[in-house]
Amino acid sequence: MSQIIHVPLGARAYDVHVGPGLLGKAGALVGPLLKRRRVAVITDEAVGALHLESLRAGLAEAGIEMTALALPPGEATKCWAELQRATEWLLEAQIERGDVVVALGGGVIGDLVGFAAAILRRGVRFVQIPTSLLAQVDSSVGGKTGINSTKGKNLIGAFHQPSLVLVDTDLLATLNSRDFLAGYGEVVKYGLLGDAAFFEWLEQNAPKMAAGDMEARIHAVARSVEMKAEIVARDETEQGDRALLNLGHTFCHALEAATGYSSRLLHGEGVAIGCALAFELSARLGLCPQETPSRVRAHLRDMNMKVDLSDIEGDLPDAPALLSLMAQDKKVKDGRLHFILARGIGEAFVTSDVPPEAVLSVLGDALAAR
Repeated sequence: MSQIIHVPLGARAYDVHVGPGLLGKAGALVGPLLKRRRVAVITDEAVGALHLESLRAGLAEAGIEMTALALPPGEATKCWAELQRATEWLLEAQIERGDVVVALGGGVIGDLVGFAAAILRRGVRFVQIPTSLLAQVDSSVGGKTGINSTKGKNLIGAFHQPSLVLVDTDLLATLNSRDFLAGYGEVVKYGLLGDAAFFEWLEQNAPKMAAGDMEARIHAVARSVEMKAEIVARDETEQGDRALLNLGHTFCHALEAATGYSSRLLHGEGVAIGCALAFELSARLGLCPQETPSRVRAHLRDMNMKVDLSDIEGDLPDAPALLSLMAQDKKVKDGRLHFILARGIGEAFVTSDVPPEAVLSVLGDALAAR
């Protein structure tokens, strides 16, 4: 039932294993990377309580010793203070350049630990063991690492590819419904940006996936990873095609900033809302039929996801203020904001030719509907 997806990046190539029971096989899979039989694991307190001892047992079966650090859970952990704490702990643990650091957790842990590995001793290897659906299909693959700034999300970081990714689909059973559906925001994004057939499959099978069907979960995760691997192989450092992976993210990052990177809006929820807004903007610009954003929104609604700005609790800034927040996005080049728009489902493209008044109109109407 397990699948292996290869990420072909020359000397930085690695495999992504997708399937159930991989935590128990961690020793056999991680062992070939090791020069000495010990690893340093960084997790968060919530994930650690659920999965750390299972990982320890899986490593011990191959005679691998584990030392671990648990950081506080939540987006606020992606900061300078926790990065310093992680790197200083790794130095105290006497992690050498030839050793391996393991990130056990969701996207926050994967991003922070990957960045710590990138800068520790000018670069040590690391393994991603993503525990959330969002991390399994997106942030654990591709080598983007980093922390947040007071100026915006993920503005400080480095490209540092993992040496191995273990996607244990059994771990998804420990997610609550909201966290699972937030991760689904990144899954559906892949169909919307480049695979209409996958989107159609999701329309039919995503409810089964959400209900716990393992075969559906493995297929959805593996296909998402395959698509990301293909794009990363073409454009590792986001000079062109890789920006397609940011479908929905320009709106999402502004909304996350507006809600203080808090539990009011999870990242995957923001991606789903952002995808709906991106397709609405595409339709208003005459790029795709008006029924296309309606189809996108209908599927998100069928999955009981956040779709509209009205689904975000509390106050939001006005349209000009949200547009100003977008200006801090990493996709700003030469002072121009780049959007990922679509000519249809599975037909996304990158453009800077978007009139600000069109964006303001979409945001204004979405805010007025709250």
